[in-house]
Amino acid sequence: MSFWSQIDGSVYNAIGVLIGGSLGLLFRHALPPRVSQTVQSAIGLTTIFLAVRIAWQLGDINAGSIPGIVIALIALAIGGGIGEALRLDERLGGIAQRFQTQSGQTNDPRFSEGLLAAFLIFCVGPVTILGSIDNGLRGDNQLLIVKTVLDTITSAALASSYGIGVLFSAIPLLLGQGAISVAAGAFAQYIPDAAQNPYVLVATSTGGIILIGLGLNLLDVTKLRIAALLPGLLLAPALLWCALLFA
Repeated sequence: MSFWSQIDGSVYNAIGVLIGGSLGLLFRHALPPRVSQTVQSAIGLTTIFLAVRIAWQLGDINAGSIPGIVIALIALAIGGGIGEALRLDERLGGIAQRFQTQSGQTNDPRFSEGLLAAFLIFCVGPVTILGSIDNGLRGDNQLLIVKTVLDTITSAALASSYGIGVLFSAIPLLLGQGAISVAAGAFAQYIPDAAQNPYVLVATSTGGIILIGLGLNLLDVTKLRIAALLPGLLLAPALLWCALLFA
């Protein structure tokens, strides 16, 4: 299988974000502030709905007598502690600010916020992981093509509220999904059925809980430090493995 056939879905996805974000920027200043706020609220509500559906899969995961929600809770609690110790929120914010400076958009107060929100929406979820694995294992980009359509629409809506920072999320999206695809191709024998793999499911479901927090941030209900929770995505499969080992 060629390298292109492993990552083509991620490339199309990144292009879709750039196209959608560019369209959102074109209409950004044509929309009254109340319309932009309503659009942001719609994104927040939709994000919460999708996140709850994703996180609900935790009910199907068990490690002996330990339910999946407990594994996710422990993973997020420990992961949040690690994230705060590493100051992930500030570090990611600093990276976003460097993008902002280098792009000459220093007068855009929502650049960093838009980049981080778009990155989390586009990169934390089951379709991101499962689609990238399928692309890397079999060269099947169908899931990522569907994701591309959704992300193109979402990026247009986000860019109309947050500005050009949303377009820069295409860079970590391409790198992240591409890396998962290449890794999946390298470890193909260990991932026979990614959609039913409990370790993949517990990671994506834990990501659903993180997305609920992002939805609340988009609604301005609160300002959770979402980036600090990201290590929980890696810890959840590790904790599930330990729990099954001693079950």
